[in-house]
Amino acid sequence: MSEPLRIGVLGAARISGASLIGPARATGHRVVAVAARDRSRAEAYAAEHGVERVAGSYTELIADPEVEVVYNPLANGLHGPWNLAALAAGKHVLSEKPSASNAEEAAEVREAAAKAGTVFMEAFHYLFHPVTRRLHEVLASGEIGELRHVEAMVAIQAPADTDPRWSLPLAGGAVMDLGCYSLHALRMLAPWAGGAPRLVSARGGQRAGAPGVDEWLDADLAFPGGATGSARCHMAYDGLEMSCRIIGSRGEVLAPNFVLPHRDDRVVVRTGDGERTERLGTRSSYTYQLEAFAERVRGGAPLPLDADDAVATMTLIDAAYRAAGFEPRPRVS
Repeated sequence: MSEPLRIGVLGAARISGASLIGPARATGHRVVAVAARDRSRAEAYAAEHGVERVAGSYTELIADPEVEVVYNPLANGLHGPWNLAALAAGKHVLSEKPSASNAEEAAEVREAAAKAGTVFMEAFHYLFHPVTRRLHEVLASGEIGELRHVEAMVAIQAPADTDPRWSLPLAGGAVMDLGCYSLHALRMLAPWAGGAPRLVSARGGQRAGAPGVDEWLDADLAFPGGATGSARCHMAYDGLEMSCRIIGSRGEVLAPNFVLPHRDDRVVVRTGDGERTERLGTRSSYTYQLEAFAERVRGGAPLPLDADDAVATMTLIDAAYRAAGFEPRPRVS
C-alpha cells in the first residue's frame, strides 16, 4: 500500500464512526486529529475512536501541517464555509453531501478547489459499492433493453425535532439529507439516457413547526433520450426505504437499498426469462469510497465525483426546491 492518508475530522458527529473511522481502520489510513466546538466532546471522541490527537478548533485543525485531508461531516450549512476554508489552506477535502447550502455556494467551492489544485470530493459513497456498479452494468449490457424509467426513493423515520436536519439556518430538509441521493442516482444514469436529466416538476410538504423546511419532496425528471425519472425523499416516513428501480424496454433491475448496501446487498433482475437475485457483498460503501479517494490523492486515479459534479447536483436540488414552492437553502450567515 502507498503511504497512508493523514486525515483530520471536523466535528464529533456520530456518522463519522461508520463513514470514516471504520473505513480508515480497515484500509490502513491515519486519523491524526479531530476538532469539535466543545473540546471535551472531541477528547471523548478521540478516546473512543483512537484518533491521534485533539485540535483546539476547526481552524487549528485545518492549519495543522500534518493534516493533509479534511473530512467534513458537519451540519449541512457548515459544509460550504469549512470546505472553502480547508481548500484555501491547500488541503484535500472529502465533504459529506451536499457540498454547500445552494448552487451559488457550491460554485464557490468549485472555484476554490480549482485554485487549490487539491482533490475535492462530495461523499456520495453509494456510487463506489458493487451494488450500484451492478445496476449500471445491467443497464449497459442491454439485458433489460433501453432505459424507460427510473424510480429512486430515500426515506427514514423522523429525527428528533431538535436535530439540525430540521433547521433552515443550517440548510436542513429532506432533499438536503436524503433527496440528494435520489437526484444524484438519476443524474448518474446520463450515459445511458442521452444526457443529464432535467427537472419537470416537484411537489413537497413542509415540516410542522419548521417553516421553509421540507419534510418530503417528490421530483419528476426527464432525460434527453426520452426516459423519465422519479426522485423521492421523505424524512418522517414510517420506516426506512432506500431503493432504486431501473425499468427498461425488456425488463428491470432493482436495488432494495442502494444507499446502505451493507444492510442489503441484493440486486434483483427481472426479464422475460425470469427473475434472479445477485448478492454483491456487505463490505461498507464508505470503505470503497475511501479507497477510491486515496487512490486519487496518492496516484492520480480518476474519480467519478468532483467539484463540477457537486455543482450540477446542487443546481438540481435548488431547482427542485423552487418547483415545489420552497426557497433554496440559505447560506450560514
